[in-house]
Amino acid sequence: MTLERKRGTIAIILGIGILVNYFDRVNLSIAHDALQQTFGISDIMFGYLLGAYSWTYALMQLPSGSLLDRFGVRRVMLVSIALWAIASGMAAVAPTIGFLFAARFLLGIGEAPAFPACAKAIGLWFPPKERGVPTAVFDAAAKLAIGLGTPVLGLILLYFGMRANFAVTTLLSALYAILFAHFYRDPVAPQTAIPATGSEPMAASLGITALLRERKVIAAAIGSGAYNYCFYLLLTWMPFYLQKGLKMTGRQSVLWSSVPWVAAAVVGFGVGGMLTDALVRRGYDSSKVRKSILIVGTGMGIFVLAPAFFQQAHLVLLCLTLSLSGLSAASPVLWTLPSLLVPPGSTGRVGAIMNQSNQIAAIIAPIATGYLTTWTHSFKAAFLVAGIIIVIGVSSYIFLMGRIEPISAAHVDNSLIV
Repeated sequence: MTLERKRGTIAIILGIGILVNYFDRVNLSIAHDALQQTFGISDIMFGYLLGAYSWTYALMQLPSGSLLDRFGVRRVMLVSIALWAIASGMAAVAPTIGFLFAARFLLGIGEAPAFPACAKAIGLWFPPKERGVPTAVFDAAAKLAIGLGTPVLGLILLYFGMRANFAVTTLLSALYAILFAHFYRDPVAPQTAIPATGSEPMAASLGITALLRERKVIAAAIGSGAYNYCFYLLLTWMPFYLQKGLKMTGRQSVLWSSVPWVAAAVVGFGVGGMLTDALVRRGYDSSKVRKSILIVGTGMGIFVLAPAFFQQAHLVLLCLTLSLSGLSAASPVLWTLPSLLVPPGSTGRVGAIMNQSNQIAAIIAPIATGYLTTWTHSFKAAFLVAGIIIVIGVSSYIFLMGRIEPISAAHVDNSLIV
């Protein structure tokens, strides 16, 4: 197999993993009514259950980044996939709400390395000018999974029940474990190194404490968290919002929920992946290209405010589609940052720092939404908060990021290098 073909296969395998990964996440968000009938939960308890996955996911981010840098993508991911498959199986047979919480906690542990692993694998296998498209493959897979999973898993739930829903994702996870074990290998040595053009050479590996002192890393973490707050608000609550807030039927809500996500997958791959790589290859300033897409794409997330001001279903869906599409255009660029800012020995840590911020947002978004909708009897406040957080994310790129280029080693405290 040629190197180009091997790289293409790796990008597809990583994308399939994220696809399966997000089926596990979406299957709970469409089960509000089923959970209420089975366990008698309130909207506030539903919000806690939606966020439970993210608690352990966040807790395991920094450890998983260090494990990836030490043991490699293949070994860590094989354990990871096994754990998330077991968690899905537990959810399928959960006899109590407590058991279901335990299943979601284990799912968070199992899936914690997934995005940092993908970012690290892309950095190991692809040169800097070609990282946009493969990163967009696994990032677009997340949106496509929601776009496909919401109607498909929603219809399975409607016709066969909640437990069948979780059983399907268990089977898919087991099949993916076999696929990943067969196809993915870490390279013996990184296929390419980050050029240090325009800056002093970087240290071989930067510790987490040193990385947390870097403005570029902090900017990436804040922007990533803002993106994920909006992402998880829509991932976890959009089907129920369409049903309760816009008075759709259960069938209509799961079908229409898919529209913004499918559009987001297409835009993310086309703009965040193909267009970014094309402009960089043509000689445009790579930092300006990537930073512009980060700022404009994340800025379009402000359309998430639409439900706070409009009640017309078609207008709200259009605005949510624009919001998710803009965020999805920025996301592949965001996930190339670990491999662009630091050397291969630290990419797992930077990816974990970003994902730690992501999961703090992912924990807060569904819980805060549950409280706000209960207190105000409306979704308006929840979407207003999301809009404010998007503004904070855009500001981090404008005022903190600077140029997107390798961090200079000159000012790094060598005592913090591990």
